[in-house]
Amino acid sequence: MEDGRIAEVGTIGNEGMAGLPVFLGAETTPTLAFQQVPGEALRMRVDAFREEVRNDGALTRVLHRYTQALLTQVAQAAACNRLHSIGQRCACWLLMTQDRVGTDEFELTHEFLGQMLGVRRATVTEVAGTLQEAGLITYSRGKITVLDCQGLEAASCECYQVIREEFNRLLR
Repeated sequence: MEDGRIAEVGTIGNEGMAGLPVFLGAETTPTLAFQQVPGEALRMRVDAFREEVRNDGALTRVLHRYTQALLTQVAQAAACNRLHSIGQRCACWLLMTQDRVGTDEFELTHEFLGQMLGVRRATVTEVAGTLQEAGLITYSRGKITVLDCQGLEAASCECYQVIREEFNRLLR
């Protein structure tokens, strides 16, 4: 936003890519993409990427399906932010992050979790504390460990299941 605030609208992991605007033919985009959780990321030169897409091969077919999955995630997130409690949304985002990074333990600061959820850090502390007291996660110094996936999914809204099923249907 003009005042410097940011909000996350999508989560990309090892199944996706941040360059969909290039895939869709755009030269520029007003959005920002960055790597929040430590891990490996690959880069490809734009000219090489466009050449591969022009070949209309396997990469293009996968990116069409990925684009659909990501659009579902963004649309579901918009509805989720409007209709569900902060606790449900937090559980959903933690599960999606776990899916994207492929491990039960990942680094995620209060500040960034607040940006993901569109709330203040104090609210994150309260919600994460509730999830920790329930034995669903541990949270300490920017590191989250998911202890009980099924319990966290039960604490989440239906958005997590919709997004997970769409990614599985299109990309597995």
